[in-house]
Amino acid sequence: MNKAIADYLLENKVATVCFTDENAKPYCINCFYVYDEASDVLIFKSSFGTRHEIFAKPLNAVAGTILPNKLSMANIKGVQFTGQIISESLAEGLKCNMIYSKAFPMSLLIPGYYWLVKLDFVKLTDNTLGFGNKTVWKREPKP
Repeated sequence: MNKAIADYLLENKVATVCFTDENAKPYCINCFYVYDEASDVLIFKSSFGTRHEIFAKPLNAVAGTILPNKLSMANIKGVQFTGQIISESLAEGLKCNMIYSKAFPMSLLIPGYYWLVKLDFVKLTDNTLGFGNKTVWKREPKP
């Protein structure tokens, strides 16, 4: 992952994630996330019984955005991403529950499940480096 993008993902905490239902209708949520640099995934936790629980199935495509914790109209900065939901068994292998609960200890008090987005594409817009400055990262396909 590009360092500027990785740094941005590490310093922020809230993402908007968009799913699609079986009729291709979009459905968005806002949620806390943790970025795991070692595997280029975003980790989320959700309560049981939510509408998006139905859409967070392995290999489902998602898209989202991440804005800074503090917005500045003069220095717009943000990320757009696409990726796929990773299976629960792989999520357990990555020990995402430990990573997430370390970042958000209060999450241990809320029953729920963890899910991951394997990032395929990330675009960082950073106008602090000049208007329209963009850095793009794409996951390299495995041979």
